[in-house]
Amino acid sequence: MVRISSLSPEPVAELQYLNARSGGGSEVSRLEVLRADIGSLADELDAIVCCSDLQGMFQGKLLGVAVAELLADLSEQRALPPSARTGIILAGDLYSVPAANKRGGYGDVSTVWEAFAERFPWVVGVAGNHDDMTYVVGLGKHVHVLDGQSVVVDGLRIGGVGGIIGDRKKPGRRDEDEQLERIANVVAQNCDIVVLHEGPHGDGKQHGNPAIRAALDDGTVPLTVCGHCHWKKPLAQLPRGQILNVDARVVILQAST
Repeated sequence: MVRISSLSPEPVAELQYLNARSGGGSEVSRLEVLRADIGSLADELDAIVCCSDLQGMFQGKLLGVAVAELLADLSEQRALPPSARTGIILAGDLYSVPAANKRGGYGDVSTVWEAFAERFPWVVGVAGNHDDMTYVVGLGKHVHVLDGQSVVVDGLRIGGVGGIIGDRKKPGRRDEDEQLERIANVVAQNCDIVVLHEGPHGDGKQHGNPAIRAALDDGTVPLTVCGHCHWKKPLAQLPRGQILNVDARVVILQAST
């Protein structure tokens, strides 16, 4: 079972990037790279990187591209496990307007997926409501965009559902009944990990969608990875599993040595 036993509060690394400020304009924000212990993984796998909502710019490129480059550099420096033994989970919303001066927007995120795909053996994830995925398709057989399906990589079955519940006339949204049906279908596939963009609520101020929480409470998913709503504390418990919220953060699930 994939289960986080501890999450270090001290970042392994961080990136300062340009982010859209509420009300317009830009500000400098800090992205933390955190490490979590998950016990054992398959023999071919030492770590899984989980991230979402990387909505910013770094030196003229999308923040997610810079994150892929940083993680590869840390692997070369042996501060992280080897890139060749690290998988990637992307939980959506990887787009920023180029000037990083306006929140929202909708655009091509293929450069982010490609940056990870060039450096790591597999990339699995979902679309956020700000992500144009048109050019992600075709990046390679080791790149898996999920939306109601599951895939097996390095012995792990990972399922996923993209987008959010909302007005289907807007990008990245669908009716609640349809979204919940897709989530229930994935939950029923005996996944080790389920990836969502819009996720459930946790405890207290860990905001999320109560209907999605109910769908997950009915299942036995060991680990749900999501974003969309930021949590100060990224980890929460389900009756039979855990929720890891990686909105605007990077968490490295690392096998114990």
